[in-house]
Amino acid sequence: MPELAVVAVAAGAGVAAAAGTAMGAGGAVLLVPALLIAGVDQTAAAAAGLLTVAAGCTAAGPRQIRQQLVNHRLAVTLEVMASTGAILGAVVAGFLPAVVFAYLLAAVLLFTAATTFLRGGMRNLPEPSLGHDALGEHAGGLGGAYLLTDAVVPYRAARVRLGLALSAVAGTVAGLTGTSGGFLKTPIMSEIMHVPVKVAAATTTLASGLTAVAALAVYLPRGALAPTWGAAAVGGALLGGQLGAWLQQRLPPVVARRSFAALLLVIALGLLARS
Repeated sequence: MPELAVVAVAAGAGVAAAAGTAMGAGGAVLLVPALLIAGVDQTAAAAAGLLTVAAGCTAAGPRQIRQQLVNHRLAVTLEVMASTGAILGAVVAGFLPAVVFAYLLAAVLLFTAATTFLRGGMRNLPEPSLGHDALGEHAGGLGGAYLLTDAVVPYRAARVRLGLALSAVAGTVAGLTGTSGGFLKTPIMSEIMHVPVKVAAATTTLASGLTAVAALAVYLPRGALAPTWGAAAVGGALLGGQLGAWLQQRLPPVVARRSFAALLLVIALGLLARS
């Protein structure tokens, strides 16, 4: 394999992991279509994308946990359904024609761009009576509180059953496209379950890593990805995941969302043009 291609995969994985982690969308939603446009086989692209997500989530996790943004109970609750769907999707993906795979991925990108761009403002408001001792997830329920500037914002997940059902759909799409489904999980948590977007993005980062591992259990035994590609993707994503967690804390949410949506739109159009 040419050395330049290895460097390109590592750099692409790093950029994708940084952008995906910052928005809670998973870096594969950027890396997989970029690899397809470059002419990489769909199975190898999907496997590289899932490896990028797994590595990026591992790198971003410690910082997000220190910030008390991750709700582990919510992540594990939804991930039971998402991982089941991911395994099913990964099995079915092996039978998809390349053009169908490309169109499905383009549709996913366009949907993600629209939902990311149109996502609304704050639903959960600060509670002045709460102190810093209330931060983090709360035992006995799918809720908690996070720090917004100097204010404590409480939240509690709503519509849990609907969230579980939609998580299964997100997992299936993740397995089919090799994208981890983060682009669906974050809107499910924020728009359907009324979880604050910062908490939803951080929780999705953790959950997407688990989804990616479940789907990789199907892809990797097929020999879908050369070891050199895999090592390059993991190396780049480890650095990108740390950068993405740092950006997630500092970027204005509206600017970050709309920039990410514009990037997704460009990649979707490029993928459709190639197909």
